Amino acid sequence: MKHTMSKTLLVSMLAAAYVSADAQTVRIGSQGDALSMDPHSFNETVQLSVTGNVYEPLAGRNKDLSLRPVLATQWEQTSPTVWRFTLRKGVQFHDGTPFTADDVVFSMMRTQLEGSDMKSYTNPIKETRKVDDYTVDIETKDPAPILPSMISQVYIMSRAWSEANNAVNPVDRRKGIENTASFKANGTGPYRVRERQPNVRTVFNRSANYWDKIDGNVQEVVYTPVANDATRVAALLSGQVDVIDPVPVQDLDRVANTGSTRVVSGPELRAIFMGMDQKRDELLNASVKGKNPFKDKRVRQAFYQAIDIEGLHKQVMRGASGNLATLIGKGVNGYAEDIKRLPYDPAAAKKLLTEAGYPDGFSLTLNCSNDRYINDSRICQAVSANLAKIGIKVQLNAETKGTYFPRIMRHETAFYILGWTPSTYDAHNPLLALMNCNDGKGAGAFNYGNYCNPKVDALTRQVQSETDTAKRNQAIHEALQTVADDVGYLPLHQQFMNWGVSKNVELVQMADGFMPFKWMTVKK
Repeated sequence: MKHTMSKTLLVSMLAAAYVSADAQTVRIGSQGDALSMDPHSFNETVQLSVTGNVYEPLAGRNKDLSLRPVLATQWEQTSPTVWRFTLRKGVQFHDGTPFTADDVVFSMMRTQLEGSDMKSYTNPIKETRKVDDYTVDIETKDPAPILPSMISQVYIMSRAWSEANNAVNPVDRRKGIENTASFKANGTGPYRVRERQPNVRTVFNRSANYWDKIDGNVQEVVYTPVANDATRVAALLSGQVDVIDPVPVQDLDRVANTGSTRVVSGPELRAIFMGMDQKRDELLNASVKGKNPFKDKRVRQAFYQAIDIEGLHKQVMRGASGNLATLIGKGVNGYAEDIKRLPYDPAAAKKLLTEAGYPDGFSLTLNCSNDRYINDSRICQAVSANLAKIGIKVQLNAETKGTYFPRIMRHETAFYILGWTPSTYDAHNPLLALMNCNDGKGAGAFNYGNYCNPKVDALTRQVQSETDTAKRNQAIHEALQTVADDVGYLPLHQQFMNWGVSKNVELVQMADGFMPFKWMTVKK
C-alpha cells in the first residue's frame, strides 16, 4: 500500500506546526503513528510509548529501566500466588474523577476481553480483587515472581469513563472494530490528548492536575507520522520538527554533522526476526499445493542458511545492528551468547531443499511492514534476493503497519517479519508471547506462525514460577536452545536506535524504545 498522504500536504502540515510552535512545544516526526489511543488494543512499542504519556501502570520504569512505583506506591507477596498492591491516593484522571481500586480491577479484566492485545501480560492472573479503595490483590494461577514487571505496560483506564463512553471492550485491530477509546483518552498520565487525527497528527497538552513532578518543561507535543525517510530528515534539518525517529542509517552522518541537530544513538532491546506458518496443511499464496513446506525442519533450515546475515548487517543496516541466534537481544535477562547462528551456506540450503522434495524450490509471499522497523522493507528485499539463489521465488508484499499488523494478527500470512522488545526485560516475555503454542488465552498470542513445542511450553511455565535464579536461567537457556534446534523462527538481528534531535531539545532515550514526553526539555 502506498502512503496516502501527499508530500505537499505533509509539508503544509509541518509548516503550520512550525508557525504555531513556541519555546515549550516539541514537534516529533515519527516513522509511524500509534494505531489507536486505546492502551489495551495493540501491543507495539510505538503504540505503548505514545499512550504511555497519557495512561500509567501500577509499576513503571525509571530512566535506567529499573522498576519504580507509579499508580501503586508499594507491592508485596502475601502468599506465593498473591501480590498485594497499595494504590496511590490523590490521583485523578484527566476528567477529574479519582483513581481507585475499581479502575485497577476493571483494567485487568479489560485486558482479557476479546480484542485486547495485552493478554500475554495478564495471562498468569487468575483474579484481581478489591480489598479496599486503595488496595488490590492480584492472584496468579501459579507463583509469578516477576508479576510487577510483567504488568509494567498494562495501563489503567477509568472504569466510569469507559462505561460512560461505550469503551468497556477493547478496540479490536484484527476486526477493524473501533470505539470512543480509539480517538479519545482519559488517563492519569502527565499529558492529555487535545487533538487526534489518525495518520496525520496528534497533539498532547501537559496535564494541569498530574500527581507527580515533571522533570521537563514541555507544555505541548505535536506528534506527526512521517513515513518517507527523506521527508522526515528534511523536516528535522529545516527546523520544521524537533525530533525524528528513526534517522535512516544512510543519513546518520548528515544529521550528526549539521550544526543545529545531533544523533542520539543506543542499542535497543528489540530483536528482529522472521516467522513461518507451521500450522496450515497448505501454505497460503504459495505454488506448493496440498502441503506446507514449513512443517519440514529441513525447509526452515534451508531458509535460515540462505540468509546472508553479514550482508544484512553491513549493506542494509550499515553496521547499526547486532546479529542474533535467538529472539532475545543483549540486555535482556536470559540472553544466551553461547547459542550460535547456523552458518550462512547457500549450497547446504539448496541441498536441504532437495532432500525435502523441493529441488527446484517453490514460490510464496513474504509479508513485510515498510514503516515500522529500521529498514524493514529493505531487509525483506535482501532476504528475498538471498532466497532466490536457492530457488525460492518470493513475492514481496510490503505495506504500512496500519494494514500490515492487522493482517498478521489475523494469521493471514505464510512468511513475515516481526520485531520484539520484552516489556519485562526478561526472557519469559518472548518465550510466552512468541515461542509458546497459541492457546487463545495469551500464551503464544504473537506466535503468528504457530510454532509449537510442548517442551518449550513446560519450560516457560517453570521460568514463570521458579524463584531459584540459577534454575530459572537454566530453564530459559534450555527453552531458547530448543527453539533454535527446531528452527522455529529465523532470527536476524538486534537493531540500534538512532534519533535525530534539535540541539535545543534534551530528552531521554530508553533502551526499550520508549520516548517519555515528561523527560523532554526545550532549552531557553
